[in-house]
Amino acid sequence: MTLPGLPREDRVLSPYTGYTRAHWEAVADGLLRAAWRWATPHGALLDLPGPPSASGVRSDGLEGYARTFLAAAFRVSGAGGEDPYGWLERYADGLAAGTRTPGRDDAESWPVIRDLHAGGQPMVESASVALGLRLTRPWLWDRLDSAVQDRTEDWLRGALRHVPAPNNWYLFPYTVAGFLESVGRGDAETARARSRALDLLEGWYAGQGWYADGEGRAFDHYNGWALHLYPVLDRHLDASPDRADGAARPAPHGDRLHAHLDGFSLLFGADGAPMHFGRSLTYRFAAASAIGLGAVTGHTPLTPGTSRRLISGSLRYFLDRGAVGADGLLGLGWHGPHGATLQNYSGPASPYWASKAFVCLLAPQTHPLWTATEEPAPSEGPDQVLALSAPGLLIQTTRADGIVRLHNHGSDHVGPDQPEAARDEDPLYSRQAYSTRSGPTAGANTPDNHLAVAVAGVRSVRRRIHPLGTGQGNGWGWAASWHRPVFPGGAPTVPGLRVESVTFVRGRHELRVHRVHGAPYGARVEQTGWATGPEEPLRSELHPVHGWEAREEARAPAGTAFTRWASVPRLTAGAERTGPYAALVALTGTGEPDPPPIAGALTRVTADEGSIEVRWADDGSLTRIAFEPLRVEHLPPATG
Repeated sequence: MTLPGLPREDRVLSPYTGYTRAHWEAVADGLLRAAWRWATPHGALLDLPGPPSASGVRSDGLEGYARTFLAAAFRVSGAGGEDPYGWLERYADGLAAGTRTPGRDDAESWPVIRDLHAGGQPMVESASVALGLRLTRPWLWDRLDSAVQDRTEDWLRGALRHVPAPNNWYLFPYTVAGFLESVGRGDAETARARSRALDLLEGWYAGQGWYADGEGRAFDHYNGWALHLYPVLDRHLDASPDRADGAARPAPHGDRLHAHLDGFSLLFGADGAPMHFGRSLTYRFAAASAIGLGAVTGHTPLTPGTSRRLISGSLRYFLDRGAVGADGLLGLGWHGPHGATLQNYSGPASPYWASKAFVCLLAPQTHPLWTATEEPAPSEGPDQVLALSAPGLLIQTTRADGIVRLHNHGSDHVGPDQPEAARDEDPLYSRQAYSTRSGPTAGANTPDNHLAVAVAGVRSVRRRIHPLGTGQGNGWGWAASWHRPVFPGGAPTVPGLRVESVTFVRGRHELRVHRVHGAPYGARVEQTGWATGPEEPLRSELHPVHGWEAREEARAPAGTAFTRWASVPRLTAGAERTGPYAALVALTGTGEPDPPPIAGALTRVTADEGSIEVRWADDGSLTRIAFEPLRVEHLPPATG
């Protein structure tokens, strides 16, 4: 269901979504109204219904307060302090009650902030509290009793004195310190927290607007809703050039956000869906927060009409598909409830990090973000292919069905000091491909979009991904990587076993080529395609090109975030040969005209142990993929 009481659609100003700024305000108010029904008597905790997270009920209650406060803060600040429903008065009362006796086991007290491994979740929430206070300073903080201000500072400083997780968490004390400095409470401690975070952020920057979420190769939605949002918004809100972190420090973050949005804006389908990839997907339309932030700050390559098309399309996508339940609350899941989407840190209020999307409300009613006519999303234009070498990702869009596909050859969410254990395999990172219309199958089911080596009947998983390169031309592109197959139970690896993988795309076609080294006698290889089910009109095709012996349809009864039940096409073969193993793959939205089967897409295939060459039927062009050294070429007919 969607939220009740939304304004009438405006299909003149917003021909794609019908949404205006008034819709965003109404959604914020509706979400806040529903959440506040579960507040404690003095409003310090919002104990939303549902199973607790690993951090416990009290931390979850703080999460309810902090994350909804962020939505209220964007809502009121963007309206110049107008607060028709009195949200800030409620949050002021909750702040006074929660900070009175932190750590006490009573009805209102907030948990104290501790190290990551000692109940550290309140550190996450401290950033939302601090940012909310900074956004609403004239109407909330400045009107607080000095004793409440002092208690709030004491509680917030716990974030500066304890150990964060080794990733985007360092931006939480950074944000707390930024608030304290903005209200004249900065010192050497706040300066250290800010400097430390900025230094780490420099080390995590990979290029092309993409940060790794900590050491290693974790590239996902945290780029937008954390790694870009906090430093860019901090600079935007900073009215004082003489700050404790040193005004002379260069601020490249705006330029990086601009670069990020140039490619990231492609990762939204024509239906408004963001890419279903990476952890914390229950934050849903927070995926569009970086686009709204870019429009607010001017750090964007997108026109205002395109920006609004993307943010409103994402918001409406989830509202129209059950993200908000009959009780008016954002539930845990993707569309509706979906357990496989969640992490153990997900609690009843976790979805309210979606509040970050309301950063767009900082643009006033007269801003071009709201006055320009909506324009098509980038994925609604001509078919596009974009190779991102820094994160090792390949984006493929098709205008006919509005689907965006992301081919993953660089993001694995495996820390440099973590073992490659099969038990830690995460379907939200380990698959070869993701899309805006399909999700990975659950861990206990047949994996989609996966190359497995089966030894004694035990199938391998892909954990650490080693990028080998990317490239693109006019309407085509490729990405490549290698990985060491890891097995559950028994010996985790087979000595010398290695898989090299190349994905080449053009139009709706995906040519997936693998070379397997060092497979033991009797091993087999398996390639799967896209998981689809009866809920959506999609066609999943997997056609053998070279090396494969048999095709079958595997079932995934646990389904995906998009369908309750799914099937997955699968190719199998013996693994005695080195390779290559090649297959054509396609995920297509059905409709008119229905595209021809991919089986006829190639007219010639030649291969040896180290290379493969295919000729495309539509125009006679030639694609060559060679290993040792890796080389991918696409030649027009005249030179083929």
